[in-house]
Amino acid sequence: MSVAQRSAQVAAVFDRVVEEYDNVGVPWFTPIAERLVRETGARPGERALDLGCGRGAALFALADAVGPQGRATGIDLSSGMVAATRQDAAARGLGNVDVAVMDAGAPELPTGGYDVAVASFVVFFLPAPGRALRAWRELLVPGGRLGLSTFSDHSSGWLDGVFRPFLPPRAFSAASPFDSDEGVERLVTSAGFTAARTTTFELDVLLRDLDHWQQWSRSHGQRATWDRIPVEQHDRVRAAAGEFLEPYRTADGHYRITQPIRLTLAERP
Repeated sequence: MSVAQRSAQVAAVFDRVVEEYDNVGVPWFTPIAERLVRETGARPGERALDLGCGRGAALFALADAVGPQGRATGIDLSSGMVAATRQDAAARGLGNVDVAVMDAGAPELPTGGYDVAVASFVVFFLPAPGRALRAWRELLVPGGRLGLSTFSDHSSGWLDGVFRPFLPPRAFSAASPFDSDEGVERLVTSAGFTAARTTTFELDVLLRDLDHWQQWSRSHGQRATWDRIPVEQHDRVRAAAGEFLEPYRTADGHYRITQPIRLTLAERP
């Protein structure tokens, strides 16, 4: 698959989940993005960039951090996400926000135009993460800060593990820089960033029942995984998810999972 085909495929997935994205009663993207923005130290008056802004979880946090004298720009490959986020920004009365349809993997933005940039749960979707990171470095001023959020453990059963038996082995790479803190830091530093460091935190995820898990799982990028599995297999996926989730069941019948989240911070020299 060419880069253009891969990008079109990713955009189509997120266009399909615009209305449900971060909107099914599971606090997920917003608390992660808000923590990421805090870690970057975004300050009043700065120019901030959200790469792959989705429905604005990090974008709106950046807008609050930089204030009326600053500017927060969001870009996303999905035109549906961009249209919805523009509407949300207007509804919030945010005059310091702009949003554009653009590929985060190859952004067409001014060199040295930003003091801080974030990419929350984006970089592992890109066909060439190293090349994207080099492009992001050029968008920052010297001393500008970059923040990434990724999964500290993406292979746990309730995330990807439940799908593995239903997909070909090649669907899951044997090794990835996103498998470890050191791998992500190496990826960042090889792109020319310095002072790379990792911090992690735990996010409590509460799911009402198996229906809620399935609704949440289909409301974001994991929708692409569902789409690769024949519909007649979906009940088997759901049953496998029930087995994975059972150890997390609470006395009230809900599922409570603690997910470690990795934040990687770095600077442009």
